[in-house]
This record gives sequence, structure tokens and C-alpha cells, in this order.
Amino acid sequence: MNAFNSFFRKLGFLLGRRKFDSDLEEEMRFHREQQAAVFQSGGMSPEAAQHAARRQFGNDTRMQEQSREAVSFGVESILQDSRFALRQLRKNPGFAITAVLMLTLGIAACLALFSFVDAALIKPLPYSDPTRLVDVAESNVAFPRSNLSWEDYHDWKKLQKVFTDFDAWTGAGFLLNTPSGVQPVMGARVSAGFFHTLGVTPILGRDFRPGEDSPSAPRTALISWATWQQRYGGRSDIVGQVATLDGTPATIVGVLPRDFHFALRGRADFWMPVQELNGCEKRRSCHNLFGVARLKDGVTVATAQADMQSIAAQLEKQFPDSNKGQGAAVKLLSDQIVGDVRPIFLVLFCGAALLLLIACVNVSNLLLVRAENRRREMAVRGALGASRGRLVLQWVTESLMLVLAGSALGILTAYGVMRLLLRLIPADILDYLPYLQSLSFSPRVLGFAALVALLAIVIFSAAPALRLSSTDLRADLSEGGRSAAGTVWRRFGSNLVVVELAIAVVLLAGAGLIARSFYHLLHVSLGFAPDHLATVEVAAPDKSYSKPEQQTQLARDIVAAMNALPGVQSSAVTTRLPISGNGNTTWIRIQGRPYNGEHNEVNERQVGSQYFGTIKARMIRGRFFTEADNSAGQPVIIINQALAKKYFPGEDPIGKVIGNNGLDPKSLRHVVGIVDDIREGELQEEIWPAVYTPFNQDSDDYFDVVVRTTQAEQALLPDLVTTVHKIDPNIGTRDPLTMAQIIRNSPAAYIQRSAACLVGGFAALALLLGVVGLYGVIAYSVSQRTREIGVRMALGAQRSSVYQLILKEAGLLTVLGVAAGLACSIAAATFMGKLLFGVRSWDLPTLTSVALLLGLSALIASFIPARRAASVNPVEALRAE
Repeated sequence: MNAFNSFFRKLGFLLGRRKFDSDLEEEMRFHREQQAAVFQSGGMSPEAAQHAARRQFGNDTRMQEQSREAVSFGVESILQDSRFALRQLRKNPGFAITAVLMLTLGIAACLALFSFVDAALIKPLPYSDPTRLVDVAESNVAFPRSNLSWEDYHDWKKLQKVFTDFDAWTGAGFLLNTPSGVQPVMGARVSAGFFHTLGVTPILGRDFRPGEDSPSAPRTALISWATWQQRYGGRSDIVGQVATLDGTPATIVGVLPRDFHFALRGRADFWMPVQELNGCEKRRSCHNLFGVARLKDGVTVATAQADMQSIAAQLEKQFPDSNKGQGAAVKLLSDQIVGDVRPIFLVLFCGAALLLLIACVNVSNLLLVRAENRRREMAVRGALGASRGRLVLQWVTESLMLVLAGSALGILTAYGVMRLLLRLIPADILDYLPYLQSLSFSPRVLGFAALVALLAIVIFSAAPALRLSSTDLRADLSEGGRSAAGTVWRRFGSNLVVVELAIAVVLLAGAGLIARSFYHLLHVSLGFAPDHLATVEVAAPDKSYSKPEQQTQLARDIVAAMNALPGVQSSAVTTRLPISGNGNTTWIRIQGRPYNGEHNEVNERQVGSQYFGTIKARMIRGRFFTEADNSAGQPVIIINQALAKKYFPGEDPIGKVIGNNGLDPKSLRHVVGIVDDIREGELQEEIWPAVYTPFNQDSDDYFDVVVRTTQAEQALLPDLVTTVHKIDPNIGTRDPLTMAQIIRNSPAAYIQRSAACLVGGFAALALLLGVVGLYGVIAYSVSQRTREIGVRMALGAQRSSVYQLILKEAGLLTVLGVAAGLACSIAAATFMGKLLFGVRSWDLPTLTSVALLLGLSALIASFIPARRAASVNPVEALRAE
């Protein structure tokens, strides 16, 4: 009952403020009159009794305020404080706009980067119980995670004891018949239980049934949600429709969910069961699959790793020729998917968080200055009866107003930054980051924004509150309190500036290291001339070009047609372009050398006779291929310098014979040339030994065309596609790109460039905020020491000594900030080690440049208040004080 009475009393106060005030005043008057009557009965005069009663009851206004707070829980006070805070901010628009902009900047950067972290590292994968899913692969010296062979996969599946389900997948490309002609599409081939293992159910139709991956089963396919929408208009009758892939009809049996993705494959429009095995899948020594499995309850990743490793050891003994040195690699599927991007996102998020921190420090500094300027106001309000809690509440309210405005603008800005960053990611890279395509303000992101806002309110309210709790309000009413208060603020503000400068150094050093790393990456030796090169990928239908002679003739026709284009100097074909990644490997053995079953794994490329001349690779010794190196001629091979140094140290490889592990007669090839190392792998990867065979002797129906032109290569790209289709409209083409685009958009270059731009932007803003913060501290220090400076100058101090006095203070803060920042920078650079290429964490030129830049900027920022101090007129300064 008491609770209900209290509630209705408060409600009555809010709805009837005037009546409450009238009743309260009447009740207080009644008690004063009663007390005055008591005093009067004791012999006091009526006037003296009234004064005594008033003194006993205290300040009427304060008692009314306390009564209102007791009844209303301070709601009215909060409303008053809010209106007062808004009036104060309107009176000081420069302060308000500066503080809100700083908050907006920090919150937007931090929130935008956190949304990426949330999408990539926090949001669960779109599978059933994803924490039990693991990536299963083989491993060897060259590849910590390497493909499984089809036969090894079946043996592993049969012998394993740690998985409830174990399936395999491999990437694939298909030629899809469309009304506008044949188009290449991305896809994947999977074992029948693949989606069951992931726990993914189609939104339309059904999953693959057991046995649908057998050669005798009808051809079926699942399609992605995007393919269903874009190619088939989201038709509800899509299930049962037929898609002709590689010239063979396949029935569409289901549509995958909209949020489904499998980042390890990248984009896949069509998913088909592994049915007809290709030539590679029929050999245990050929590896082109990966495994995905679901752990049994209670089984850890370490236990699964041990079980698969024991199976691999068993198969190595059973099949020493094909499985020597082949181990197992079991890893959580989520770790395998985000493992490469985790350090990148964390580094960028930490940079954004540091920028937010420096923005908060700067706003705190501004609030401290504001608190110092308003200390006499606070003292007057305290003298009039306002409690310290009431004064602190006023600062909390003003901080709340600033944070609400900064957070609202920050969220809006963060959304724009998210969209911009997403558009800047090249499509081929985004295919392997599909979890970013659903980037949005999830509840976790909004919760993070609320947490940031709450922490900002606490930080902004804490400094003025501590200031109020540590000072004597009565002393602030006198002139004597000014110097002591100013000294306290200068010390606290100076500490904040040191923190600001240290953070700025960390961001500047990080940006400098990444920029130097990016420079080294772009200037790494490629082994060929990338300028004026245009490329296009060609996919010929297997039914029309299944024979080697058909494939070689197609390549000749395309090269001849390309050479006839205006401005083309030369053209050639290759089965894999440079800068595309180490892979497509083979095992070699040198005839006449001792052999103990080791696997000498090297990159393998099939290239046309004009390939090395077209890309301008340098021949070190021997000769290039010619058109005479065909199926009728002697099998030949060209090796790179890395292979020559590793396998032929101190001898001439020309004329040596290289074959496969078994030295099968058909595999034997004579070395006719040594070419300079071409960077086949990513820009940051080491040069691998590589062998090049003539396309005329080892052809394929999938290859790339490389064209060197005298004109702008970008303008030639449409002509490349048109030329191929003129030869055969049924040939698919994709990715017409210049070599410069391939290099610029390669994963390593893109990551380095993006990180350098983002961290560099954070660093520039941090430098600006840090220098502004230093200027604010020194300028305020000068304003507080005007009397001291006036006395010094009146006693004969020279301007130079005043400059020295002020610049010494600024120099000390700068040195402390830079020293702390450099120490933290080395530790931070160690954390970002995976982002750096050719640069050490303690790179002396970068750290020295950062220290000099910040020192020079600090000197410029400090010179302005120092000049103002040196210009003080002693007479005016003493009179003003």
C-alpha cells in the first residue's frame, strides 16, 4: 500500500506541479508559524520569533528543491538540467560543434570497423551448430593445408572414428547454355552428403540424395539464391527445370538459402555431385579435393587431428610412392574461413579504437577547460544551496547531450563508411569474403554503439566531477583559488595530452610501416614486364575440344586472331597467369639421380611458344619454345632459376632429363632453357621452383590468353572477348583484365593498400587531434600564467626566456608522448606482423620519421601560444590580475 501511495504521489507531482508547490508552501508556512508561536510564548517578540523560526527551518528554496527531488526522483531536475545544458551549448557553439565532430569522427570509424569484425569474426556461420564443423585436408612440407586425393578421401572416410559425417568438395567451372549464348559460371562439385554435413537445408526443393554422386545417377544440381534470382527471376517452379552445363542437361533439384555461403570456395552458382571422375581424381597421387566434417560429441579438434594423422601414416606405409610425406591437417571450419582476415580486421579495428580514444581524450580536455572557466559559476551555485551531487548531475547532463548528438551523427556516418568500404572491395576478393555481403547494423553492432556511448558519458562526466570533488567551492569564489585550480588542471590536462600524443605516434608508426610494406610489395621483382599486357580467360566446351589436337589448334587460331588486332605486338596462351598463386603443382624426378621416394613438388605451367617473349621474361640460358615443339617433336621443358639452383647446384641443367616420380617414358622431358624467376605466386610469396612445358605438347581446354599491345591495354579488353567469340560462339570467356589490374587487385596488394589508406587516415586525424590538444594545453597554461609572465617581464626577463619557458613545457610533453608512443609502436607492430612485408617492427627510418613529424608539428602548435606569452604587456597583465 505504501508503494502505491508513493507512486501516485510522484505521479501527482508530475501531472500537477503547481498544486504540489502550493501545498508544499502552505505546509511549510504552517510549520514556521507553529514554531514562531512556540518562540513567542517563550518571551520573544513576534518579529524575533519569525526570524528565529526561519533560521531553524533553513533556506526555503533549498527545502522546496529537496522536497521535489524526494518526491520526483529528480525527474524535474533532469529536465531542468537538460534545458540548461542545451542553452549552454547554444551559447558556446564553437565548443559544442568541435566536441560533437570529434565524437562523430571517432564513433563512426570505430563502429564501421566493428561491423566488419562482427560480420567476419563474431557472427556465427550459417550452418547448424558450426562450432562442431572442421576443415579436413592433407599437409606436406610445401603446403601446410593441401588438397586430398579422391582415393585418400575415401580411405580416410572409411577408417576415421571421430566424425559423424565426412564429405568432400572441390571448385569447378561450368559452361552454361543461355538464350544469349554459352556463358562460363562458377560452381563446385561435392559429395552427396556435403550439405547434410553442414546442416544446410534448401529453401526450395531438396538436398542431394545418398548415391547421387555415383556415375550412374542422373545429373542433378543445386543453385544459389543469387543465381535463382538473377538468372531465373526467382521463379517458384524452378525445381525440376533443366540447366545445360558443359553440354549435358542437369535437373535443378533445389535452391540454397539466401544467407548460405561457403567462403572457402568463393562464389558458386551451381553445386553438383561428384559423379564422373576426371583424370586427376583417378590417381591417388593427384590432389584436388578438400574435406569438411562434423565432430562427434566430446571429440576435440586435437583428437581428430591425431586420428587423421594416424590414418595418413598408415596410408603412407601402404602407398609409399604416392603418399610419402603426406600428413593430415584438421582445423575448425570457422578458423579456416577467417584465419587470413582475422589479423587484418583486428589491426584496423584497433586503429579505429585508438582514434576513438584520442577523440574522447580531446573532448575530455575541452570539458576540463570548460569546467575551469565555469568554476566560479559552480561555486556561486553551491553557495546558493546546490549540493555537489546536483552540480555533478549538471555535468553528466551536458556530457549526455554531447554524446547523444555525436552518437547519432556517428551512426549515420558509420553506415556511409561501411557502404563505401564494401564498394571498394574488388568483386573477385569479395567472392571469398561472402560474410561481408550481409554487412549491417546487427544487434551486436548497435549494442557496441550503446556501450561506446555509455563509456563516453562516464569519461566525460568523470573529469569535471573529480574536479568538483577535489576543490573548495568557497576558495573558487576568491581570486586566490584561481592559480591553484589552474595548476591542478594543467597537470591533469598535460597527462591527457601525453596520452594523445602517444596514441598518435602508434597510429603514425603503424601507417608508416604498412606504407613501406606496400611500397616493397609493389616494387618486388616480378621477372616480367607487366605494362601493356591484356588478358582474358578462355573456357572451351569439352565435347567440342576434348582432343589435344583440337585444343592446340584452337589456341593457334586465337593467337593468330589476336595478333591481327590493331596495336597488338604479340600474344600467347598459358594455363595459369603470373601473380595467381603458387599451385597447379607436379612432382618431378631427375633421371640418373638417386631417388628415395621423396616428393619434389614444383609449380607446373603449360605455355605457348610466344609466351615468354610476350611477357618479356628473360632467358638466362638455352632457348625458348618454338612451334616445332609439338606432339611430333622431342618432349622438352623449360625450368626457372629457382629450380636450377635447388636441384642443379653447380652444374648446367641444359640437356638434363626430368620426369615424374616413376620416370614413366611419356613423362620424360629434356631441359632446353632456364628462364629468370617469374613471380607465379602472390606478391608476398617466395619464388617456387617451376617447370614450363609447351602447350602444343601438353594442352588443355581451359587457358588464358596474354596480349602485348602498343596502345592502352584497357581499351583492348572488349576486342579480346569479341575475337574469341568470332572463332567459336560456344566458347566461354571471363575476366578480361589488364595485368596492372591483376596486380593491383591481387589479395596481398589490396590488403596492403586498404590497410595503408585506413590506418594512414586514422593517423592523420590522430596527429591533428594530438597537436590541437597540445595547443589547447599550452594556450590554457599561458592564460593561467599571465600574471607570472607579467611579473617575470617586469623584473627584466627577456622575450627569449619566455619563449624558452613555454616551449620547454611543450617540449617535455612532446618527448614523453613520443617516447611512450614509440615503445608502444614496436609492440603494436609485432602484433601486425602478418600485414608487413619486407619491413621489421622496429624499422628505424619509419620510427625516426614519425618522431620528427610529430616533434615538428608539436613545435608549430606550441609556438603560437609561446609567441602570445612573449607579447604580454607587463603593466596590462598586472592590472588585469
